[in-house]
Amino acid sequence: QLSLFRLTVKRSFSTSRSSVDPKEIKKFQFLAQKWWDEEGEYSALHSMNDIRVPFIRDTLLNMSSNYHLGSPLSGVKILDVGCGGGLLSEPLGRLGASVTGIDPLEDNIRTADQHKSFDPVLAQRIQYKSSSLEEIVEESMETFDVIVASEVVEHVADLEMFIKCCSQVLKPEGSLFITTINRTQLSYVLGIVVAEKILGIVPEGTHEWEKFVPPEDLEHLLESNGFSVKTVNGMLYNPLWGSWSWTESTSINYAMHAVKSGAQGQSSPTDAPSETESKQHSATAGTAV
Repeated sequence: QLSLFRLTVKRSFSTSRSSVDPKEIKKFQFLAQKWWDEEGEYSALHSMNDIRVPFIRDTLLNMSSNYHLGSPLSGVKILDVGCGGGLLSEPLGRLGASVTGIDPLEDNIRTADQHKSFDPVLAQRIQYKSSSLEEIVEESMETFDVIVASEVVEHVADLEMFIKCCSQVLKPEGSLFITTINRTQLSYVLGIVVAEKILGIVPEGTHEWEKFVPPEDLEHLLESNGFSVKTVNGMLYNPLWGSWSWTESTSINYAMHAVKSGAQGQSSPTDAPSETESKQHSATAGTAV
């Protein structure tokens, strides 16, 4: 009965609606070749790796008793949703993880595939697929230990469906990492007016302020779909230095870590680091990659 219910739920997601917004696809189409230009349109995402990669790594290591020197994420199956050209998939692969990167834009996947092919180790550890999240639900029920959705949720068409699909493909007690932008007056001024129109840090039209997600809204959505939110950290970009740092304020960018409930309906408190621990680790992790 449970499997029949799951099948029904899966089909309702895969056939009725899509989390992919066609307008968003068009935005990124003409930039598909530019992912690996560290000085280009995606330079801020390159430098974001300096804090988001250690945040993911250290949080997962705090939850695990298995350490693999040189490959700390060995054996961890990660789904990178909206992987783009592979900017986050590759460093996670270098840490030993088995990464599946999905993106609805085929040109992004071609760029990602080509770039990973230069490294034989990454070529084995990373698999890319041109797909939306809901399209892989049926074949990937409770498959992944970790889902990463970095700078993605502000572009999806149906956020609740996106979160439900994340829950479906994540193993019980698996981790979901999200980085995104808050919807505040400050994020409008800095994230759109300054970043897009004045400094050109990101191409004009990349973001729509109305689609930015306040952390309290995202937290509520996650909690109501079987997740327990463990950490919410503010992130700050310095355009002068082209660098990111952790901050107390979530009024612009923020990172969130949530854990899916376990098989008995609740995640074990011993499996996850406390919010204080996570903040301590993430705050000091910016120098290490």
